[in-house]
Amino acid sequence: MRLALAEARLAARGGDVPVGAVVLAPDGTTVLAAGHNEREAGGDPTAHAEVLAVRRAAARFGEWRLTGCTLVVTLEPCTMCAGALVQSRVDRVVYGARDDKAGAAGSLWDVVRDRRLNHRPEVVEGVLAQECAGLLTDFFRDR
Repeated sequence: MRLALAEARLAARGGDVPVGAVVLAPDGTTVLAAGHNEREAGGDPTAHAEVLAVRRAAARFGEWRLTGCTLVVTLEPCTMCAGALVQSRVDRVVYGARDDKAGAAGSLWDVVRDRRLNHRPEVVEGVLAQECAGLLTDFFRDR
């Protein structure tokens, strides 16, 4: 999560909402890819940290199925990102701060564990939650 927090800080420096993500290889320690929000930087509404990290991880992994991989992200994924995580077949999603307004991994919705879908990753929430939430609070307070 500390690596994801470092990515989130990069997003904030670029004027984006400070969310960072890291994809770990099946061994649980090797970082396949990282990303942070780049919506403002690239003018791309889909440039969320999770989507960028998953795209980069798939390219490095050489496979769109990220079976065995873990995504670590500072903020609970939104519906778009939750869908991307299901489609990419990550095994585990670890997030810091809950997103009660747009979260789709247990708070507002639970897309990643919806039994109607073909894949349901394990979800671990609340890792360094206060630090992750504090970064977002500071960013929006300063705006």
